[in-house]
Amino acid sequence: MSETVQVHKVNPKKAEVVNRVAELAQKYPVLAVTNLSKVRASQLMAVRKALREHAKVFVVKNTLAILGLQKAGIKNADQLLSHLTGQNALIFSTYDPFKLFLTLDKNKVYLPARAGDKAPDDIMVPAGNTSLPAGPVLSEFREAGIQTKIEGGSIWVNKDSVAVKKGAVITPKLSSLLSKLNIKPIRAGLTIALAYESGLIYAGELVAIDLEKYRQSLLESYSSARGLAIVIGYVTKETAPEILARAYREAMSLAVEAGFLTKETAPLILGKAEAEAAVLTAKAKEKGLTE
Repeated sequence: MSETVQVHKVNPKKAEVVNRVAELAQKYPVLAVTNLSKVRASQLMAVRKALREHAKVFVVKNTLAILGLQKAGIKNADQLLSHLTGQNALIFSTYDPFKLFLTLDKNKVYLPARAGDKAPDDIMVPAGNTSLPAGPVLSEFREAGIQTKIEGGSIWVNKDSVAVKKGAVITPKLSSLLSKLNIKPIRAGLTIALAYESGLIYAGELVAIDLEKYRQSLLESYSSARGLAIVIGYVTKETAPEILARAYREAMSLAVEAGFLTKETAPLILGKAEAEAAVLTAKAKEKGLTE
């Protein structure tokens, strides 16, 4: 009795994709998994252009990506693969995860809000002329809780108003109103969900650097360190002028208090003596001891 052997044909296009993923994973030290939700083709092209000499952006189905990364034999691949869900783009890069995040963040753009989107922050409608003619749109302003007035035939917003709070779902009517006001509150682009470098896996929030916050933190640390150095008298190029000025002030104060006459202290000592004499004279007059 003969056995039937089933032969599975390998799709050459899929095999090519798997090999390409494996090749890139072995070539580049950093791999980032980015979510393609709400990312438009034009934004993807802009990212590819920005990273042209430093990274490869590869949109691939998760099943093929998993096969490719497994074939590459990268360290801790299993942990990385467990996060490949949804529609993703893989970025293979020579940039470290933090620099890659900053590059992607710089290429994000603001888009109009769609019904069902969640407000990333409080969405403000500024006071002033909206240039919208009075009409049915007034009801949209009222529903959003925005106070308006009619002036010169157009709708004016009385004061800066919050149209929707952070985290709230944007309704179809509110989406329409924001679009008419040309307010684009949704910042969109590639966002790192996970980054991999030499066997280490970083959650997206760990590589999300706030440069302004980081700069402020460095300035505060510098200010604290400089203040401490001045207090303990630790002399450096930065602290020397303040330490010398402080020492001079303390020396002058001590010399004046001790009555030690020098060219610098004489005016202060004489001024102090004159003030004290004036006080004594005033008290003596109060007691009738002077004419």
